[in-house]
Amino acid sequence: MCSEKCPAPLFQRAEAITVEHLSKCYQIYEHPQDRLKQALWRGRRQFFREFWALRDLSFTLQRGETVGIIGRNGSGKSTLLQMICGTLTPTAGTIQVNGRVAALLELGAGFNPEFSGRENVRMNAALLGLTPNEIDARLPAMLAFADIGEFVDQPVKTYSSGMFVRLAFAVIAHVDADILIIDEALAVGDGFFTQKCMRFLREFREKGTLLFVSHDTSAVLNLCERALWLERGTLRQTGAAKTVCEAYLADISAQQRRELGMTTDAPATAALVITAPQVADLTQPIVDQRLDYLNHSRFRNDIEIFTFQPNTAAHGAGGARLVTAALTDEQGAPLAWAVGGNRVQLVIVVEALLALERVIVGFFVKDRLGQLLFGDNTFLTRAEHPLAVNAGEQFEARFLFALPILPPGEYSIDIGVAEGEQSAHIHQHWAHDALLFRAHTSSVTTGLVGIPMLHIALERIN
Repeated sequence: MCSEKCPAPLFQRAEAITVEHLSKCYQIYEHPQDRLKQALWRGRRQFFREFWALRDLSFTLQRGETVGIIGRNGSGKSTLLQMICGTLTPTAGTIQVNGRVAALLELGAGFNPEFSGRENVRMNAALLGLTPNEIDARLPAMLAFADIGEFVDQPVKTYSSGMFVRLAFAVIAHVDADILIIDEALAVGDGFFTQKCMRFLREFREKGTLLFVSHDTSAVLNLCERALWLERGTLRQTGAAKTVCEAYLADISAQQRRELGMTTDAPATAALVITAPQVADLTQPIVDQRLDYLNHSRFRNDIEIFTFQPNTAAHGAGGARLVTAALTDEQGAPLAWAVGGNRVQLVIVVEALLALERVIVGFFVKDRLGQLLFGDNTFLTRAEHPLAVNAGEQFEARFLFALPILPPGEYSIDIGVAEGEQSAHIHQHWAHDALLFRAHTSSVTTGLVGIPMLHIALERIN
């Protein structure tokens, strides 16, 4: 029987990662021969200067916690992750990690460029602790997750950065890790795969510990409960992700003002106010008065629309299937390009696989991080006269709306088919990322989306 001094099993420990007084110092030599001189003098004279990448860093990650690390380039984020993973040795301090760690660090880390993708998957899975039998059993799922086709048998030295990330993420998603460490992985790759990764990370949060590094504070806010802000190798602030990210963005803004030679206090000026708009006739179509100008300038919100994805990931009770979906103009002609602020129509065709009594069709538009931007469904339209269909019948839902003005980036549309009421229904089919589109240019400078304005004025009051 274990004595009282015997350590508690790993699964009983509350801490997943404990970092105490961690420091990392690099020796910087000005000339190659200085290394030889240092060895010959055996420390009696110093031929290098010290650079402290991290200094006296302490924090704890609880089991099941999701923590983001933010900071400027050179703040020590990647150095910290490498020491937690064991690929770098600390100069001082201790790191205790409880559980199996899977990490996605810099592109190509741990990959042999001469090996094929399949060979690198096997090698990395073995390094992360899977047995040969486990690798054989999980290999098809890993390759399906990566979805790089025939390139899987090509040397990875021929891969693009996006293909590297696909392959590496596919491995760490299938090795039963207790702790996931992600370093800027979602900054590379296409929107479809980024959405797949975000769904996996949200599911992983329910059972494991996630340490996520990104320059994108939106991604940190979307995924993380808590954040650490590193600055010049020290911990400047820790706390709720919202609080830390807001402080970080405010500091960046202050630095930009200093670099531009601006004082922190704005000079006193005559009052500028936004006047109350004239009463608009809401029975008329909403028109943004700036669109005519914007659509003839470099600020036009050009949006590229990709074709329907029939084999996208889906779930549900199986009572329906999505036949097709498209963004069209008001007359129903499919669009390959659209312009933000103009009217479009989302047309969804569904086939009933079972008899359904009260059909509801809906959609969500998401950005590349999976944040829900807007959406709607047909429930209220057919609340008094619900649509009932028989097995084998097809039905169509149409949503006409003004497309918001979208910041540049990649977006996707989830489409759902349910049966029941708004408050109590069964999802018969839910298709993730059924439609993808990309905004190339935009007039949006803040916020997740822009909306057409009825009236904007800026005037001086004497």
